[in-house]
Amino acid sequence: MHLDHSHDATGAPVPSADARRPDGRRRALRIGLGGPVGSGKTATVAALCRALREEFSLAVVTNDIYTREDAEFLLREAVLPPERIAAVETGACPHTAIRDDISANLEAVEELEEETGPLDLVLVESGGDNLTATFSRGLVDAQIFVIDVAGGDDIPRKGGPGVTTSDLLVVNKTDLAPYVGSDLARMAADAKAARGELPVVLQSLRGEGGVGEVAAWVRARLAAWTA
Repeated sequence: MHLDHSHDATGAPVPSADARRPDGRRRALRIGLGGPVGSGKTATVAALCRALREEFSLAVVTNDIYTREDAEFLLREAVLPPERIAAVETGACPHTAIRDDISANLEAVEELEEETGPLDLVLVESGGDNLTATFSRGLVDAQIFVIDVAGGDDIPRKGGPGVTTSDLLVVNKTDLAPYVGSDLARMAADAKAARGELPVVLQSLRGEGGVGEVAAWVRARLAAWTA
């Protein structure tokens, strides 16, 4: 979530010097998904896999402290073949493995590319963390940050780097708003005020649109990455 890497006029990440593998092939675009516990990151990853797997060659790396729970969920849901899902056990707060010592995640990403053939996209999901969680720019090229309405409609107003500087902010579980007393219009307005021109998507995976807007955003990033 660094966001000091280069972007084009549309906000898409521009390939840097390390955008190619040692053999000269372009490496996969890496998109990180972060957000608080229970915000719906894994469900969003699963939905993205279903939406994109027929169009692109993709893989997923998950991060959990002591378990493989998120990876096992994706395996049970059969969103991708098992060899395209890797799990990292961080052994500490997940942000340490996505920002401070990214070696385990980099190894997982590189092994997936080596073992499954050329990939277009790798999704790196952080384990549940707080609003300060950020990805190292050495690990991902862009970040999606997921919050949910059940966490309180004041989250966009509270800010934090996840809310204010991620490449895409997803306000998830909008279908729950009437039941938890969250004001979606207020959340949208506060998010826009905090983020300026950076995009915000209000999403319900149970709704008609599902993950459609987020998938369209990912497609646009992929188009810019491979152009």
